[in-house]
Amino acid sequence: MTFKRTPMRWRTDDSLHELAELARAAGAEVMGTIRQRLFRPTSYYLGKGKLEEVKQLKALHKCSVVIFDDELSPTQQRNLEQTIGEKVIDRTALILDIFASRARTREGQLQVELAQHEYLMPRLAGQWSHLERLGGGIATRGPGETQIETDRRLIRGRIKKLKEQLERVIRHRTLHRGRRRKSGLPVVSLVGYTNAGKSTLFNRLSNAGVTSKNQLFSTLDPITRRIRLPLGDELLVTDTVGFIHKLPPTVVSAFRGTLEDLHDADVLLHVADISSPMVSEQIRVVEDTLDQLGMANKPKLLVLNKADLIKSSAETIDSLLDSFEDQEWLSNALDSNQPKVLVSAITGRNVDGMLETLQRMLVNQW
Repeated sequence: MTFKRTPMRWRTDDSLHELAELARAAGAEVMGTIRQRLFRPTSYYLGKGKLEEVKQLKALHKCSVVIFDDELSPTQQRNLEQTIGEKVIDRTALILDIFASRARTREGQLQVELAQHEYLMPRLAGQWSHLERLGGGIATRGPGETQIETDRRLIRGRIKKLKEQLERVIRHRTLHRGRRRKSGLPVVSLVGYTNAGKSTLFNRLSNAGVTSKNQLFSTLDPITRRIRLPLGDELLVTDTVGFIHKLPPTVVSAFRGTLEDLHDADVLLHVADISSPMVSEQIRVVEDTLDQLGMANKPKLLVLNKADLIKSSAETIDSLLDSFEDQEWLSNALDSNQPKVLVSAITGRNVDGMLETLQRMLVNQW
């Protein structure tokens, strides 16, 4: 069987498809999509004709929420809600909502709440937020203070408190990392695009029983387990939150403590979904994010996962490329100097080969 794919950047349809998957992950039912090409977004983000189309589609399907793929300015969001007459959110708010529903640890919950508040702060104008539950109340207002000023002050206070709590958690995590390092065991971290199969691979390696579902951001809180390599050596492996196209800066900032764990890894296992039509772009998103985090030169093993879904008997990267009619879509994304393996975490195919490659990499470092 041959496959024909072409090299691409993120197309509108691909980005909207991912947005729909995010919406479903948040529990929404997707009723339709609308595309708009504008050289310069308006104060309503959309042109007048397209805005009317949104209103008609919303009325037809009785939608209660309209989701936009790009981050909206506070003014755009307010104008859209007033015109459409329903709740309007953007990709960032949607991702934060998913994170809030998936966070299980105290650290994860603090990080998500911090990101939500930093996102909310500039969007308070024109809203009656009733944020007394965040700490404080009507009695804490100064003379002549408006509700919006009160809300801003309450949020600033909550943000300050969250940052202080997170700093304590980060200090504890730093001490924990130091103890792990003193154990003398190599540390390997799984990174990759969301839903690439990191948690499935982690479970295959460690029998940890980590939540592994075919959905975006099934894993949010990091977890570490000890595993044994084929020759008997042991190491520590950590599963981490997945990256995504248009990852909100507020999320990267809030999850600083969690992402700092990656700096201590001796090797990063970059897990990519070889069955995805957008695998080359997803690889670039992860590499770009790692670069922004200062880990461009960190030793990495590219693990091309979900080989069972491409209906190919290939066991090596070269033989896989031969299965494709147009190799450029993938070969352009593969650094020729970077070690890479083809596996299926769900079936176990070539996982032992991956571990052997990983062991050779660790021997060179240790």
